[in-house]
Amino acid sequence: MQEALNLREVLSVLSKASPYAVSTERNSTSQSLLDEIKSYLYIQMPIETAVNETISSFGANEKKVLFLCGSSGDGKSELLTRAKVKYGQRVNFHLDATHSFDPQENAIQTLDNLFNEFENQSRPLVVGINTGMLGNYAEEGSNEFFRKVIKNYLDNVEDTANVTFINFEDYPKFDIDEVGYTSEFVQLLLERLTAVSGNLIRQIYDKDKLNNLDEESKKLHANYELLCLPLVQKTIIELLFKARLMRDQFLTARSLLDFILTLVAGPNYLFDNLFAGGDNELANKIIEFDPAHLRTKKIDRFILSNDLLLPDEDFQEFKSYLTSIGIVNQLNSQSYLRLFYILKNGEFANNYHQKFVKDFNESLIERYVDIFQLHRDFDNSIEQKKRIKEFYNNILRAAIRKYNNRNAPNLDKSHYLISELNGFQLVAKLEIKADLKNILNYPAKSSSSFTACLKVEDHSLTIPININLLNLMTKIVDGYRPNKHDKNTVVLLDELLEDIAQVANHSKTLHIFKEHHQITVKNVDDEEFEVSGM
Repeated sequence: MQEALNLREVLSVLSKASPYAVSTERNSTSQSLLDEIKSYLYIQMPIETAVNETISSFGANEKKVLFLCGSSGDGKSELLTRAKVKYGQRVNFHLDATHSFDPQENAIQTLDNLFNEFENQSRPLVVGINTGMLGNYAEEGSNEFFRKVIKNYLDNVEDTANVTFINFEDYPKFDIDEVGYTSEFVQLLLERLTAVSGNLIRQIYDKDKLNNLDEESKKLHANYELLCLPLVQKTIIELLFKARLMRDQFLTARSLLDFILTLVAGPNYLFDNLFAGGDNELANKIIEFDPAHLRTKKIDRFILSNDLLLPDEDFQEFKSYLTSIGIVNQLNSQSYLRLFYILKNGEFANNYHQKFVKDFNESLIERYVDIFQLHRDFDNSIEQKKRIKEFYNNILRAAIRKYNNRNAPNLDKSHYLISELNGFQLVAKLEIKADLKNILNYPAKSSSSFTACLKVEDHSLTIPININLLNLMTKIVDGYRPNKHDKNTVVLLDELLEDIAQVANHSKTLHIFKEHHQITVKNVDDEEFEVSGM
């Protein structure tokens, strides 16, 4: 007979502190309810297919090796635990190369022994290993063959004969497709967690809602109800994608499960838990996107009206519906704004929240996705050329000129400041335009950046564009001047300007400006100089 657990206890299986956070080989005949929950929530992703196909291709007596690489918490142990059930009879598995499991040895020594044993027998070997440990073994390991194989992979990202590497980094959790951005993994997990039928968690929620009527339980139930809404799930995925693009935050299975637990079982309502930070790495990044810090005319007017308890029939109707799903009627203005934000992607109650949709506009992400798609799918068609040139002319080239000439606003559009000394400005006239033919040579390797290609005179230059640089360039075009807080992003623009300066230094014509005077120096056939404007 299975134990009776309430909803909070069942959800605890999601915690990174839970014994279920790290997969171990358990006795399959004595599964508990929490084992069933964990098994139900497991999502098979393309990397598992690749791993299984590789292992199944190993002959029983072939000396072949598979390294499954990744970061801590991305699911290596869980995936290999399942693979071991299928292939353990003919393949040796070492599930976690991070630990030695022997107090007399460290992890490197354990791998030395593992590799030496492999060389003395005739069975395939599968090793789950963190990318950092790969680097450590390449430096400190004793088995010369595996040191070279691993170093070759780290340096060149390529397999060696009979040794295959499959890396979670090659299977990103987010993707930009023809429609927009997606995260199949997050979407499937949220759908499974909240499914109406065949869902043990939903069944326990229904019982819990009937049996536990204290305030904390009601809050838990309201949070689960909110998580079940597709529009809320869409906002959560949007925020995770934003954290990936803007804060370079990787998503692992363990951190995501713990994050979802924080949202549902945290101390406050889901919309406040979402922006409360804490010890979860995802929550700590998303806190930076708290909509309660936004200030627009409409938002300020709402805060003032709510704080002064001014009458608003539509809002009263909206709050009445909130009460019906267990959300109390005395939230502060910041909490209401967060609630409006998580509901912005669809209809809810009387749609009062939609009054603020434009205030929560995420046009930067949409613009980045659009420009990313144009580069990734560029086919040289007239329509694509027209659209992609808008980015090069109105954002990239305009930002380069404004940033480069920030101390020389007097210069014409085609003039670029090379240096300034004692009030004399040394300037080159340059033609900078999109190098569309070169775009196809730089396919995007991940959704986090793409390569923009420029033609400066007859030189081809490139610059990696991420969402932060796109945001900075857009602000520069609008008159913003970067400061110390932009140093991590503006360095990309500085490197491009150094390359442009190299091209300018070889220009045959240079201009010298001093107040309203201009002198032009022209190199004629490398034999003489023409000087005009004296």
